[in-house]
Amino acid sequence: MSDIETKVLPAQFVVLALRRWLALAVILAGTFMVTLDFFIVNVAIPSIQRDLGAGTAAIEWLVAGYGLAYAALLIIGGRLGDLHGRRRIFGAGLAVFTLASAACGLAPNAGWLVAGRVAQGVGAALLAPQVLAILGTIYVGADRARAFAAYGVVLGLASACGQVIGGLLIQLDVLGLGWRGCFLVNLPIGIAALLLAPIAVPESRAAASSRLDFGGAALVTLGIASLLLPLIEGRAHGWPAWTWFCLAAAIAVCVAFAAQQRKRATRGLAPLVDPVLFRDRGFGTGLLAALTLFGGVASSFFVLALYLQQGRGLPPLPSGLVFSTLALAFTVTSLSAGRIGRRLGRPTLMPGAVGMALGLAALAWTVRCIGVGGPVAWLLPSLLIDGAGMGLVMAPLAAAVLAGLPGHHASAAAGVLVTAQQLANALGVALVGLVYFGVLRHGGYASALVASVWCLAALALVLAGLVWRLRRA
Repeated sequence: MSDIETKVLPAQFVVLALRRWLALAVILAGTFMVTLDFFIVNVAIPSIQRDLGAGTAAIEWLVAGYGLAYAALLIIGGRLGDLHGRRRIFGAGLAVFTLASAACGLAPNAGWLVAGRVAQGVGAALLAPQVLAILGTIYVGADRARAFAAYGVVLGLASACGQVIGGLLIQLDVLGLGWRGCFLVNLPIGIAALLLAPIAVPESRAAASSRLDFGGAALVTLGIASLLLPLIEGRAHGWPAWTWFCLAAAIAVCVAFAAQQRKRATRGLAPLVDPVLFRDRGFGTGLLAALTLFGGVASSFFVLALYLQQGRGLPPLPSGLVFSTLALAFTVTSLSAGRIGRRLGRPTLMPGAVGMALGLAALAWTVRCIGVGGPVAWLLPSLLIDGAGMGLVMAPLAAAVLAGLPGHHASAAAGVLVTAQQLANALGVALVGLVYFGVLRHGGYASALVASVWCLAALALVLAGLVWRLRRA
């Protein structure tokens, strides 16, 4: 090797290494934004109601509309990345999400804001499925483990810290933006990531792929919309006949989708969701566990934010700081879940689910005692327990769900799992919102939260049963 080569090659290695870790920063910036935006809106809801005169159905749509679009189009987004290039579709999703954030931040009324939130969900659905595929392409060995660990930490922090970040932005009121800053903060991050993505992120496609299953895509989108629309709008309109028709149609569409996917698989065509996945008992159980977990988490953040700001009259920042206790406990246990599991000699899923149930039960009892006038500090111990349990479940659940599947099904299974998570976010807010607003009308804010949290505690016990069955499977 010549002297020139010995001088050039190390420099090339340094450049390649920097590029790979810059790619990680770009990809995780997108992940952080789309996850944060599901949760950050909770703390902004009372301010949005006062400013835009939004009704209860509109504020449920602010959360559920984003999750609906995200969940309905996530599998399609993954297939588009396989067909047309993951970096290209990642960039397209990032552009749509950034533009939709601008539309939300400049919204003149509640209808415009809800439309912007749905558009954000479309961008997130294009962006999110590419992340794990790109990480798996760029990194190998120990670097891959570090990249996926960083992905998990960013995902958890964005979920747990959304309330705190939103409260801080509203309290600081930069340039007089108020709640609009919760959306406009995405602009500099999104623009920077868009500029760096072509430089740092290499392009990749699936080794072999067929045409997109448009029929399956239409059915899954219609099925999810038919399920969520009546749950969000039905209570406000007195449950008219069309809501029951939609719920019945959702069941029929789901049956039709399953039959259509089996038919495509039998003919040798690529389905959106391979029916083979559901022959694995562990995967089916794990999918139900993910639906239970994420539906409970999203809805608990939603109703607690309403209780703190509307019921107790807390400003956005103090309300967000209440969540910091939960966020801190979540961060500590999620980072330690692997080490704790090795010490126990088993996964932390069951202790985590039981911890969530205990924390939620304690929260319901505490709120019943203090109503809307007692010290807010009394809520913190129960939130600490809930957050710690949440971290022990959320971090290892995906690995547990995918552990028993053959390697060639891992990518498709991961796509279905992420779709279930996003559907659970929207479905949880819609269902628990029915309980909260139903009790609120006659019982007040404290009673509404107590009723909702008891439902969530029961859901955590269901989660404990599912993860116990998952471990046996």
